[in-house]
Amino acid sequence: MSFLVEENPAKHRFEILVDDALAGFTAYVPRGEVLVFTHTEVDQRFQNMGVGAALVRGTLDQIRERGGRVVPKCPFVAAFIKRHPEYGDLVTTQP
Repeated sequence: MSFLVEENPAKHRFEILVDDALAGFTAYVPRGEVLVFTHTEVDQRFQNMGVGAALVRGTLDQIRERGGRVVPKCPFVAAFIKRHPEYGDLVTTQP
């Protein structure tokens, strides 16, 4: 199984493709360099396979590369960051 996480700026979300099929997304509201994450969804066919974690990890890695910050309003993104403190430096309270 191959994962690809890519941003879809037109839809304000990062999407994950699993073997070229759209498997899920995490939506955001842009606030300059800060992205406020509001909702994450994984297609039922891909749940409990690590797709959600791969999506959030890939998303946060891309945000880190470009020097951005996040506000994790989405409970899934917030829980991921809590479990993976190496991403804690990306969190800001300033939207």
